[in-house]
Amino acid sequence: MIGYLQPRQLRYTVVLACLALLGISGLEALAQDTAEGKPRRNVILVLSDDHRYDFMGFMEDGPEFLETPAMDRMAAKGAHLANAFVSTSLCSPSRASVLTGQYAHRHGVADNQRPVPPGTVFFPQYLQKHGYETAFVGKWHMGHDNDAPRPGFDHWASFRGQGDYFDPVLNINGRRNQFKGYTTDVLTGHALEWLKKKRDKPFFLYLSFKAVHYPFLPAPRHHGRYEKAKIDYPETMANTEENYETQPHWVRQRRYGIHGIDHMETGPLDKDPVPSFDDLYHRYCETVHGLDENLGRVLDYLDDNGLAESTLVLYMGDNGFALGEHGFYDKRDAFEESIRVPMLAYAPGLIRPGTKISQMVQNIDMAPTILEAAGCPIPEQAKMDGRSFLPLLAGRQIPWREEILYEYYWEWNFPATPTVFSLRGDRYKYIFYHGLWDRNGFYDLQTDPHERHNLINVPAFAEQIAAMRTRLFDKLEASGGMDIPLRRPAGDPFHDKKLPR
Repeated sequence: MIGYLQPRQLRYTVVLACLALLGISGLEALAQDTAEGKPRRNVILVLSDDHRYDFMGFMEDGPEFLETPAMDRMAAKGAHLANAFVSTSLCSPSRASVLTGQYAHRHGVADNQRPVPPGTVFFPQYLQKHGYETAFVGKWHMGHDNDAPRPGFDHWASFRGQGDYFDPVLNINGRRNQFKGYTTDVLTGHALEWLKKKRDKPFFLYLSFKAVHYPFLPAPRHHGRYEKAKIDYPETMANTEENYETQPHWVRQRRYGIHGIDHMETGPLDKDPVPSFDDLYHRYCETVHGLDENLGRVLDYLDDNGLAESTLVLYMGDNGFALGEHGFYDKRDAFEESIRVPMLAYAPGLIRPGTKISQMVQNIDMAPTILEAAGCPIPEQAKMDGRSFLPLLAGRQIPWREEILYEYYWEWNFPATPTVFSLRGDRYKYIFYHGLWDRNGFYDLQTDPHERHNLINVPAFAEQIAAMRTRLFDKLEASGGMDIPLRRPAGDPFHDKKLPR
């Protein structure tokens, strides 16, 4: 693999510019650095929670009123990976995929309650062995309420489970302390203090926010910022027959609240009266704005301290989130709002400003990308399903995947959504619902970007659907995903009883 830290001196930036004029890419120039024994690139990974792909200020199809100057800055001065997806749209499995480079069926963290299987290796452990100083700050979530330090990190600051939006209790290297303030601010402040530490090693910082997870609580300084902003409601939100007549039966059930499950209910939010959909939509946007403000604090620190040109900053969401689309107010499913995520990269000298990458990248690609940026070889036993997109950031045209695999496993405590497998290409998406004797899904994303019209029973597409179904199961089989990773739920009332025959 290739290593990529460029020195902080301004003169080297000029050299890189000259190399670019001579037709030598930033990637090749940084490879030359490694050969000459120059320092390796620092890496910062910033992960948000439930942040939709289109809720960034520079996005044309997002809310017009939303302000995200830091994300806009990363896109303008770095790269926007415009077709970024998760391999599973749920917090813990997605985060495990980020850390292992593996699909959920391979790493085994198939839901939010399941602990990480013994023997699992996270990519920061490879970075440590490669001479990096590493830190984790924020939401871990895997293992549910376990906030103990995990392998791969020299410095650890985390909280239990989902955590709180205010006054968090952080486990810092094994000792718990309570901090006052807005959690997003507190986490960023702690990360910046760690960055200020003097060190003689390259560093990797994993800053993992709770925001913007439900219940969408913005900082007091931002509360009400968008309360009067006009909302463009999704066209598939309307409770009309046209929006649901071709959709699978479970989608209609989930929308209409059959069996007491209505996923357009906003929930109590610990307040009376119950907030409206508009209230929660505006709070979501205000929480995104606060998240962006803290991302800006990190970028400003790098600029102000001469670290920007020696650091690769990556930003992404752990999964998407539906805000009314298909009558949903959640994630988990294989619709675009759930599986697409924001992804940005910033690295002066490596990435040409304003780069827009159209290839489909996934959360499983994050681990191999960071390891390649660090010049760290990937051991064969890592069995990563993802691949490095660093060459794409550097402007190289390389063969890339044409389809992405998606999976979600039914949760006992969230019975409204079935086990889902999906194969998505540039234009068509096939969705298979495991164990349901109901129609699956097939959508033409070019003519029907909002996935209103399920074409699964249209004869003209029968051959194409069969081919995608075959490729879906081929991919699952090739990566060991043919066995459904079930487990007996904690608190199962039948745990110690014989089930009726």
